[in-house]
Amino acid sequence: MSPISQMIDVNLIKPGMPVVCSENGRFAVVDHLEGGEMIKLARDARGLNHYIPVDWVTAVDDQVHIDRPGRQAMREWLTGAPAGPSSAPPDPAQEWQSQTENGSSR
Repeated sequence: MSPISQMIDVNLIKPGMPVVCSENGRFAVVDHLEGGEMIKLARDARGLNHYIPVDWVTAVDDQVHIDRPGRQAMREWLTGAPAGPSSAPPDPAQEWQSQTENGSSR
């Protein structure tokens, strides 16, 4: 987490709040806070949900302010649910160590 986001009280982020970019343009609306690390945005015109990290947030008042222009944010946001640790690809080093400990090799 960045030093700025550590100063932000994420509990102030509420459903329905506008999300505004560094150019003060509104580009999304909060659906809800997900896991304290991501903000799920309300569905867009195509019916898709997007996610942005809390680390982008610079301030919360009656809006959620982020640290980048809207076009950049829309290029960088996640579409669909963010992957959790359980869906990460296997680590080849751990896989090799496991096979070595079990006496098998490739």
